Amino acid sequence: MNVEHFESTVLQSARLSLAPLRAQHAAILFEGLSNPAAYRYIPQTPPVSVAVLQSRYEKLESRRSPDASEAWLNWALIGDDGRARGYVQAIQLAAREAWIAYFVFTPSQRQGYAKEALDALLPVLREVYDIGRFHAEIDTRNIASIRLVESLGFACVRRVDHADEFKGAVSDEYHYALTLSP
Repeated sequence: MNVEHFESTVLQSARLSLAPLRAQHAAILFEGLSNPAAYRYIPQTPPVSVAVLQSRYEKLESRRSPDASEAWLNWALIGDDGRARGYVQAIQLAAREAWIAYFVFTPSQRQGYAKEALDALLPVLREVYDIGRFHAEIDTRNIASIRLVESLGFACVRRVDHADEFKGAVSDEYHYALTLSP
């Protein structure tokens, strides 16, 4: 599969469609993104409106950074029941390396959706972009996310104390990495 075909292809897993993120996804993702409690371990806050979210997604539709040096790849997670479950993203920052992130809506958490999505996505990213190493940064308090990446084979490579400060607290981070063989 080539890059152009991949970036416009909906990926399938057992219970999910991973749809390349488009502006029209704002309407179905907004409700799930509106729960302030879901942002406990990340510095972002819920979007203020569907229109603001749609504007953000319009910018992400190019799937490239403004200078085109990085791939910014985002997918909406749509359950086989048609309900939005969250999103996943991969940002290729360097040749053969990418950072991953995921956001699963509160009602869908702890049901294996993030693992299922990443199990489907990482091998394809490996194939299409020749990614040999994936990275994830996780707040040390986010036990569920730590367990997720460890279940995917990621290993903790370092701890960064006082990595960030948001919502009145200091955030320490673990940096995880997964190296895939060719």
